[in-house]
Amino acid sequence: MSFRRGVVRQSKFRHVFAQAWKAEHCLDDVRVSRVTWDGPLAAVNPKFLAVVVEAGGGGAFLVVPIAKSGRVDQSCPTVCGHAAPVLDIQWSPHDDNIIASASEDCTVKVWQIPDGGLTAPMTDAIVTLEGHSKRAGILAWHPSAFNILLTAGCDNVICVWNVGTGELVYQLAEAHPDLIYSVSWNRDGSAVCTVCKDKALRVIDPRRGTVREKVHDGTRPMRAVFLSDGKILTTGFSRMSERQLALWDTKDLSEPMAIQEMDTSNGVLLPFYDPDTNMVYLCGKGDCTIRYFEVTDESPYVHFLSLYSSKEPQRGAGFLCKRGVDVNKCEIARFYKLHERKVEPISMTVPRKVKLLAEMKALRAVVLAQNQRIEHLERQLARIEDGDV
Repeated sequence: MSFRRGVVRQSKFRHVFAQAWKAEHCLDDVRVSRVTWDGPLAAVNPKFLAVVVEAGGGGAFLVVPIAKSGRVDQSCPTVCGHAAPVLDIQWSPHDDNIIASASEDCTVKVWQIPDGGLTAPMTDAIVTLEGHSKRAGILAWHPSAFNILLTAGCDNVICVWNVGTGELVYQLAEAHPDLIYSVSWNRDGSAVCTVCKDKALRVIDPRRGTVREKVHDGTRPMRAVFLSDGKILTTGFSRMSERQLALWDTKDLSEPMAIQEMDTSNGVLLPFYDPDTNMVYLCGKGDCTIRYFEVTDESPYVHFLSLYSSKEPQRGAGFLCKRGVDVNKCEIARFYKLHERKVEPISMTVPRKVKLLAEMKALRAVVLAQNQRIEHLERQLARIEDGDV
């Protein structure tokens, strides 16, 4: 009987591994918010790390320089201008000092953080956006247009704002009959996709109208993210409460291109997408693991790479964009994992190629052989000069 040898799929990211930073490089005594909202509760860019924290009588989030580590003093200033808990925070992709926050007080505020971080509590936003009748919980900056911010609230309404003027430029009030779970812009900002409590994925394009299709059967919250090639990746639950990951082609949402079932945990899977590597990281609220996948053009399209596992569950996570990672250490992504009272950086790293190591070893062998030959010739020359030959 003959056995066929398995073919190993070629990929630059097949050996990506996760490494938690040492304790001295973590942030300690951070009172991470206990709000029951299925958001990441953190946002990070190459300058700053922001974390939603507990605050008496209102809502606040901590902003510290990304290089900061060690204990965070309880008197450390926060951004504390909301009248109720903060649910979501997002840094502007066009200005590393601008951050937006959405709150249970039904407002969205935009803040300008000074270089070096806060020296005093910040209560005055540069603009306050008032358009939601219930709590605002979702933020999404436009990927290419400066000062354009999308917000969604528990009033099932989507608003698009010009934060430079504070003007509401577009409102979508009738498309969603129930709570909106997530919103994602496509790569050029010409369309958005949403998932809603009615279990439907919607692709909203002002030029072509709205396409809607039911995508996950479970009743637990879903998430959706646009990929750079226009496809959409969703996370949700099956009718049997198994967590699922699915890939969809916007030209036909009737059937998924790929679907994978993971486990029966009840934590919402937050997808973080890296368009440079076409990798998706799934970070489950309350999980002790981060799974990562590569999306390709070949069936089965979504390829499981590996998972990072630790002893402590995560309350949320911030995902650092490519501009902030340390390429000298072959780092391709970095998470800031939220514990109950700690923030722990986790680096995703691609090992240097084995081929390069083999070439270096071969070159070293050649150099050693040449050195031995030179030494032999020097001994021969010395014998000639001494008249031994």
